[in-house]
Amino acid sequence: MSEASSAPRPINGPDNGTRARVARLILEKGPITASDLGERLGLTPAAIRRHLDNLTTEGMIEARDARPTPGRRRRGRPARVFAITEAGRDAFVHAYDDLASNALRFLAQSAGPEAIGEFARSQVADLERRYKPLLDAVPAEQRVRLLAEALSNDGYAASAGQAPAPGGGDQLCQHHCPVAHVAAEFPQLCEAEIEAFARLLGTPVRRLATIAHGDGVCTTHVTPRGDVAGGEEHAPATTSARRTAGGGSQHKDV
Repeated sequence: MSEASSAPRPINGPDNGTRARVARLILEKGPITASDLGERLGLTPAAIRRHLDNLTTEGMIEARDARPTPGRRRRGRPARVFAITEAGRDAFVHAYDDLASNALRFLAQSAGPEAIGEFARSQVADLERRYKPLLDAVPAEQRVRLLAEALSNDGYAASAGQAPAPGGGDQLCQHHCPVAHVAAEFPQLCEAEIEAFARLLGTPVRRLATIAHGDGVCTTHVTPRGDVAGGEEHAPATTSARRTAGGGSQHKDV
């Protein structure tokens, strides 16, 4: 098989229409059932099944048995849900990963590892400049939701909700990362991003999982503002933590 035929076919191009909408919704909301997809997109069962079959054949998505709801017993076959695959995620990704990685390697070799951090902060600075007026214009309790909306507009497929962990707070999820492959080699990109989130939200944040390290979603916990000592408004400390396979967390201060 030729390299061209084995490469993932882009699914976010202008000519892919409904297929791209189905794939993006699975990326953002998956794992998700066919009936939920059809309802959200206004498609008939036959139409959604056709797109799902095509995306599955192309390796962009995969079907799984839905996890049973705790405390409920279900008769018959378990429901099937659809989730994005690594190839599907790659199809949303960006054509210049190799070039970016090579450029950053050259920068690290010629100017030292600290130059990568400076570069990462300079890249995030534009995002922070654009978002800050938007977030400053709303009450503090609305900022996580507004940050998620702004990130989604920039292609991160973000969502916000209440954190499930004890202690409360909010949880910011990014279902798509434009620099995931590069960030896997250069974590400074992720660190600069969460430093910016902490400044924009005015409270400490903690990165719990990242797509760059193999997790399905970039997940950030946002500390309740009332828990910040003294209610200080200056840029708070930020912590990055990633779940390990054993269920624990690996912490890293940034």
